[in-house]
Amino acid sequence: MQSSNLTKARRLLMGNEAIAWGAIAAGVRVVASYPGTPSTEVTETILRHAKDYQIYAEWSVNEKVALETAIAASWSGARAMTCMKQVGLNVASDPLMTLAYLGVKGGLVLVVADDPGPHSSQTEQDTRLFARFAKLPVFDPATPAEALALTQAAFELSETLQVPVILRPTTRVCHVCQDVAFTPPARPTEPRPATYFEKDPKWVILPALSAKKHRWLNAQQEAMRQWVNERQFNRLITAEPGQGAATPLEGNHDAPLAIITGGVSLNYIRETLALLGLSLPVYHVSAPVPLDVAPILAYLQGKQALLVVEEQEPVIEEQIIVALQRAGNPLPVYGKHSGDLPREGEFSLDLLLPRLQQRLQAAGLLASPDQAGIAVESVTSAALPPLPLRTPILCAGCGHRSVFYAFSRATRSKKSVFTGDIGCYTLGAMPPLNATDTCLCMGAAPAMAAGFSHVEPDRPHVAFLGDSTFFHSGIPPLINAVYNRAKMTLVILDNRTTAMTGHQPHPGLGITAMAEPTFLPDIEQIVRACGVQWVRTVDAYDLAATMAAAKEAIAHDGVSVVIARRECVAIVRRLGTYRIDQEACRLCGICLKKYGCPAIVADDSAEATDTNPPVRIVPEKCFGCGTCAQACPFGAIVREEI
Repeated sequence: MQSSNLTKARRLLMGNEAIAWGAIAAGVRVVASYPGTPSTEVTETILRHAKDYQIYAEWSVNEKVALETAIAASWSGARAMTCMKQVGLNVASDPLMTLAYLGVKGGLVLVVADDPGPHSSQTEQDTRLFARFAKLPVFDPATPAEALALTQAAFELSETLQVPVILRPTTRVCHVCQDVAFTPPARPTEPRPATYFEKDPKWVILPALSAKKHRWLNAQQEAMRQWVNERQFNRLITAEPGQGAATPLEGNHDAPLAIITGGVSLNYIRETLALLGLSLPVYHVSAPVPLDVAPILAYLQGKQALLVVEEQEPVIEEQIIVALQRAGNPLPVYGKHSGDLPREGEFSLDLLLPRLQQRLQAAGLLASPDQAGIAVESVTSAALPPLPLRTPILCAGCGHRSVFYAFSRATRSKKSVFTGDIGCYTLGAMPPLNATDTCLCMGAAPAMAAGFSHVEPDRPHVAFLGDSTFFHSGIPPLINAVYNRAKMTLVILDNRTTAMTGHQPHPGLGITAMAEPTFLPDIEQIVRACGVQWVRTVDAYDLAATMAAAKEAIAHDGVSVVIARRECVAIVRRLGTYRIDQEACRLCGICLKKYGCPAIVADDSAEATDTNPPVRIVPEKCFGCGTCAQACPFGAIVREEI
């Protein structure tokens, strides 16, 4: 971000950047996070400006530690924030549930980015449900501009009511860009005033205090509703496209169909109504938990039907249904429970258009029955070619590929089970490697391999884990495997970064998120300290050494660990390129059908044979690692001399 842009009144901001600037404007002092798409850029933006605004920021080893770090800052009186994706909240849930009872001092905001789709996640879980479970307020922004405003409001709400507040952007809000009216706050010229933790029994969660604080948290629900209602975060707005969420009410006030949206769904409704040529008021909910239903019930008086449009779970819909029932209002409610809208996947214009057409026609709001049909055709019937199928695959030159290949070869006659984990190495499941049989959640691979070994001791059980994941949640299951005398092999794929989320640092790199040198722990020493007796560290590009280590590790009677080390190809320079020696090639197909580097492709220009197709190496894709040359049994892959 160029400093020359800092004085402009309007800026093009990605949603995650808007959240970061909202936190900076709110005076955040401490930010602790774990990288996870689609949340990562929030903390990365903070890190770019941390020193300018006297903010301490870190990439923590996992989300639980990140939240606990932020809690300590809050209890000292500083405003703090932690960022994660939706599955990260599962890891942080233990301290969060207790924190809801104990409360905060300085404002504390959890940015939890949900991923409807999902685009890069194991689940489509809805954080709004987690907020209801924890009895905590949640804000659900529809746009980057609203995310900027709601982030600042979240800190204010948190500090006013002394509760943590969840901000729940979704992927489309996180990664979309918007022209936002915003001027960055002035940088502090003096050191910020110190904050201090004041000792008090209220910070120690004992059973007697738990019961008392639970009553306090329940009593705070009404205060949360009133706070949101006073600031009109949930309100009637126009459905005209291209306007901000604060646009004054316009359109047909007396329309028999009421429409209520939450979060990013507002944008889909705007586009849909614009295509239909309609201007209708929409009740937009930016603060769905706990929901103040009184103004909604007033809005619904005299309506003939209600359509609730929200992605994922019927969080808003269910609260309204309960409120209508208690009020004795038999208004029909259409949404998730009626089957009008799905509870899974991401919304789109094509999905909502026919569904909204049905409800608008029933309400007599469409000029003609085919009005929406014309709109649908204008959107979907263009003669566009189908999108190409782009299967995810390990990069050319990735050290993970040779490790997967080595273990597959070393165990091919033994019916091995490969437990995978969350990261780039999940792609080991893709053909032709087919070297991942399970993938559950971060840190599960070693625990599952150990679990399999107790019920199927005669099969090799191999767990694959990345270096960042090892620090995140791989150490406890490794200790557990040793303690409970499992027979399994853990392979730590050390590519010297947190690759899949954008190459953030972790404890194994000797540098902090703020680019400061720090202690560099040795993974091999940690593994030995966990009680593992058999440990080997190999170069992932040395296929013979990796295969030898694989065979020996699998034969070991107990827990064995192989640390395969090679930097991610995205953060180092190319090593050169290789080519196929066509005279030496025997068309065995190993390089193409077994090893499967994306730089090796079938040579369509060569004459076809009755065996495997001729192959060639695409020089622009080749990284020059040379592992394919080691896999070739005929020496037909040779280094290209430059």
